[in-house]
Amino acid sequence: MSDTNHSLPAGAQPATADRTGRTTRGGGGLFSTEDWWAVWIGLFVIVIAWALFASGGSIKWLAVAPARWSSVGAAGADVVKHLPNYVALFVVFAVLFSIGLAVLRQKVAHFLPSFLILFVVSVLIFELGAWNNAAKYNLEPPLVALALGLVISNVFKLPEWFSAGLRVEFYIKVGIVLLGATLPFTLLVWAGPVAVGQATIVSLITFFVIFFAGKAFGLDRRFAAVLGVGGAVCGVSAAIAIAGAVRAKREQASVAITLVILWAIVMIFVLPFASRSLGLPTGVAGAWIGTSEFADAAGIAAAQAYGDFAKSAGGVIAGAPEASLQAFTLMKVVGRDIWIGIWAFLLAIVATTRWESEDSGVKSRADAGEIWARFPKFVIGFVIASALVTWIASHYSLADYRKVVTPEFVAPITALRTWAFIFCFFSIGLTTRLRSLTATGLKPFLAFTAGVAVNIAIGYVLSAHVFASYWNSLGQ
Repeated sequence: MSDTNHSLPAGAQPATADRTGRTTRGGGGLFSTEDWWAVWIGLFVIVIAWALFASGGSIKWLAVAPARWSSVGAAGADVVKHLPNYVALFVVFAVLFSIGLAVLRQKVAHFLPSFLILFVVSVLIFELGAWNNAAKYNLEPPLVALALGLVISNVFKLPEWFSAGLRVEFYIKVGIVLLGATLPFTLLVWAGPVAVGQATIVSLITFFVIFFAGKAFGLDRRFAAVLGVGGAVCGVSAAIAIAGAVRAKREQASVAITLVILWAIVMIFVLPFASRSLGLPTGVAGAWIGTSEFADAAGIAAAQAYGDFAKSAGGVIAGAPEASLQAFTLMKVVGRDIWIGIWAFLLAIVATTRWESEDSGVKSRADAGEIWARFPKFVIGFVIASALVTWIASHYSLADYRKVVTPEFVAPITALRTWAFIFCFFSIGLTTRLRSLTATGLKPFLAFTAGVAVNIAIGYVLSAHVFASYWNSLGQ
């Protein structure tokens, strides 16, 4: 398997494909690039989901996701039970991707059998992620997909025809557009000025610490940007989005995600232990965890653990036990995660207007037309999706959004986004050699760790001192 396709091109205009499925530049038009097809596919899915939701239905039946299980037998029964759903989901994905590839003059007959294998393995990976102990071991489906792909590609020689289904950029761009639908701007209003303000401070400082530390260590600025946003915002999802927006190399995105997961696991144990040692109120501890964790699943586990400890401590810890999870949600899931779109948009502009010309040594025109031609259109799709769901969410209170909109409309889109990310990371693993990951050395770890140290310190000061009264009020 060739590993010549190293980048995640954000604004590439495809006309032909290389052995790893990367598309090269072609003509213009709203249907002539992979970016635009990712936008249309993502928005089409969101509009259909909204139409069904508005009429009292839901896309849940199609957006199948494995149920939680504790035994292999239960997992197998779940797959058999939902086999029609999986078949329907495969058909829909295959049709949507095939239409786009056919218009882009790719060989659909080569894509379909490869995508079928990719889909079947993705079902097994997603099923593993539904294991009751998966969160304990941080077995997030995209990470498992990446690891499995790396093992397979570095142990076995894959047939040439199989590469036709490894459409890394296509999957990642569709997934990012769908990601926009799960992050309405209304969340910022619901979170309140304190959570938004604290998230803004942390996001900015952590990003610039990691970014400039990375540059000081001699890392490529695109790599430094992916590391910076991965640490400043939301880990896996942020790294995926920024890697596409700035055209980072595949192995760079993989390294960033590995570091995010590594520190997320460490923080599951460190932050609750430190909070206990300091005797922090539940609301303050939850805010600190939300400020300093690097993955939603890991953070929820840490916040829940501290809440359980407070409940068993018999009043020794101030605040209601549920306040830790509530504060974490406001800080991480709402306050910090919304920065994914902001960073993707801003860094895409910087990458297209400055970095490209500086890398090539040719001064690019700064006119609006040139910027538009180079700008990654799937980022526009992300913003449109977020704006659409913002409009939908504006008709509901926060409580109704969580009870009605989330399970019937947002959750199914989240499941489809996860499918796209699994396809993407399995494909990345299958087209990456381990030597390309190890070649990055210790410098990315040091740069990211510098951000971790600053993140923890700032998070504690903001949560336990600057905004302590606000976070304490959650536990009253």
